[in-house]
Amino acid sequence: MKNHKIIKSSQYGHRPWWFSLLNRAWEWSYPIGTKQELTKDKLIGAARKLTGEQSLGADFLDEPLDRLLYSIREESGLHPIGYFITRQRMINLLAARLRAEALFRRYPEILDQPLLPAWVILGLQRTGTTKLHRLLAADRHNRVVLSWEAINPAPLGDRKGKPDRRIAIARTSERALRLMAPGFFAIHPVEHNAPEEDILLLDMTFLSTTPEATMNVPSYAAWLEKTDQSPAYAYLVKLLKLLQWQRPGKRWILKSPHHLEFVDLIDKHFGDVHFLWTHREVTECVPSFISMMAHSRVIFSKEVNGNAIARHWIRKTGYMLQKGLEYRLNHPEKNQFTDIFYPELKENAQMILQDIYRNNGGMTPELLQVFMKAEKDNPMGKYGIHEYVLADFGVEKEDILELTKPYRDYFNKAD
Repeated sequence: MKNHKIIKSSQYGHRPWWFSLLNRAWEWSYPIGTKQELTKDKLIGAARKLTGEQSLGADFLDEPLDRLLYSIREESGLHPIGYFITRQRMINLLAARLRAEALFRRYPEILDQPLLPAWVILGLQRTGTTKLHRLLAADRHNRVVLSWEAINPAPLGDRKGKPDRRIAIARTSERALRLMAPGFFAIHPVEHNAPEEDILLLDMTFLSTTPEATMNVPSYAAWLEKTDQSPAYAYLVKLLKLLQWQRPGKRWILKSPHHLEFVDLIDKHFGDVHFLWTHREVTECVPSFISMMAHSRVIFSKEVNGNAIARHWIRKTGYMLQKGLEYRLNHPEKNQFTDIFYPELKENAQMILQDIYRNNGGMTPELLQVFMKAEKDNPMGKYGIHEYVLADFGVEKEDILELTKPYRDYFNKAD
């Protein structure tokens, strides 16, 4: 039965009473030393102490972390809970990298493996990417990054150690998110044992758009957009090899809207890759995403400026679409794309899946039954209903249409 709790875009500034009270009390305690430093040396030192490992790898870059930390300290306006979460998460990212590097040294065969072929879902946010990702994950031959693996891709112990501790850590994170933002799951479910976006692996290079999606870091975001992301994608390949070494599969099913901006790098580093580009009317998906960003921002920030979030992501959306489109126009001979339109995915997912599998061995009746069960187990509205209105953020439909015109023209979606 569906949960009919309604979460509205106009509610994006809401925080549970206990959350606000804890933040005020914690901030009052800062003068007595409860605020820990957010500096590179302190974070790396904490991660090394946690893991007992020293090397972040010869390919670790200092500049991304330096720029991100500066932006967080000077621009983000984090409240105490957001500051604490951010600090702990950055220590975990560094610790995960330290553990991964130790395994690469101990088991060189990890990096000697070929990367599995990959189907990469790269549509905009709120275009059905999560639905498609979870459906494809139901095929036991497909390898996805699970949420607990995204948080800790390297085992906490030796190779044969059970993943129970990593699963428990992810389950705790899920419960904490439910407490801090009770309505967020109606917008975007984050379940500890479900498929997750591989952008969380890119975070280990500190070259990803995750920070600008969760907090106000304008100088870092501007720098990132002008910076070569090859090191991030090269390291993503290493982490995917680490994960498939632990649990093999036939192909990777990867997913993140982030990839729209870097299709060329995926093609360069991945080898055998096919893109599943999901599409939806931009005046529907972009407002939904803006609402999601505003609702998540309260977890970290003192002030949440809905208009600033909307302006940033409308421009960014247009830029991402343009970058993806440029690659496609420049490489028509590669035939690397399957287009998937949201109305068809919503109403007839079985047909979409049959189209995807038609050129990949076809779909057996048994597999079709698996997909049907997966769709039934993950209905729309499972955690509630998300209602969003663009006017809640002080922008208009025309703002979106103007910055997405080349994309809409290409797909004959102009109004």
